[in-house]
Amino acid sequence: MKHLLIFLFALSFTGAIAQSDDHWTTVDTKNEPMARHENSFVECNGKFYLLGGRGIKPIEEYDPKTKTWKTLAMAPMEFHHFQAISFNNEIYVIGALTGGYPHETPLKNFLIFNPKTNTWREGPEIPENRRRGSAGVFTRGGKIYMVCGIVDGHYADFVPWFDEYDPKTGQWTVLPDAPRPRDHFGAVLVQDKAYAAGGRTSHAEIGKVLDLVISEVDYFDFKTNTWHTEDAGLPTPRGGTSSIANGPYLLVMNGESTVQEASHAEVEVLDTRDGSWSRLPDLNQGRHGTGVIYYKGKLYVAAGSANRGGGPELNDMEMLKWK
Repeated sequence: MKHLLIFLFALSFTGAIAQSDDHWTTVDTKNEPMARHENSFVECNGKFYLLGGRGIKPIEEYDPKTKTWKTLAMAPMEFHHFQAISFNNEIYVIGALTGGYPHETPLKNFLIFNPKTNTWREGPEIPENRRRGSAGVFTRGGKIYMVCGIVDGHYADFVPWFDEYDPKTGQWTVLPDAPRPRDHFGAVLVQDKAYAAGGRTSHAEIGKVLDLVISEVDYFDFKTNTWHTEDAGLPTPRGGTSSIANGPYLLVMNGESTVQEASHAEVEVLDTRDGSWSRLPDLNQGRHGTGVIYYKGKLYVAAGSANRGGGPELNDMEMLKWK
């Protein structure tokens, strides 16, 4: 009877998101990118891009039609701990850190990569009193938003800040603070609500870099201009997560915590209509410090670290069909 109840619980937890493969598959590519972590992974005009990470690395482009990786321009500097966005046919790096652990410093300016010309350029300056790294970044209606993050690397000064940047006017607007600070997470727009899920408050100052994970899921409702917190928290609290949206669903995956040495493989999905959680199949290889792409009905994840902390770095890519 006990085993039956466990089985029924697992079935109810995973059954809400039924239209997916039963497992992740390693993408069979013609060549491989370099290994990296604390990087981003983002889609732009039908191609995938790995960029950033510890050290100075080139940007790498994957063409899903030819299954081939191509090495593009070298990064203009070291940048890591960021959530890249695709915006106006370019890739933006905002809210990143640079330098070594634990006192990494936030970037002063946006960095912008143009895939068509294979060139980097320096973008707008971030106001000095709003600079931080390891922040969540997303776009909405032609504007760019940055939420939470940490000012002093992994050491201290994590913040609940929320900001809007209008590229047309160059105006930077301070919005209402999130309910709590967090870093090492991804922000996502789900049907005109901005979600902050996963992450932690990295606090090396008191010897708790991985410990202070956040289970609460906060969201900002643009209609009412207010923050709220979901009743049900993230089932597997962890930092170093990646998030993405699919219709009314918020997906949270990847990550690291003190619970286990291996990076997390759990893939958890929030139905924002009723606040319920479900599970997709676990990754074959747990990882943290990278991004996730949803493209033409499939999830893709690449690179990252296989264990909590700095390695071993990965260079493989996994895929899961998810309608």
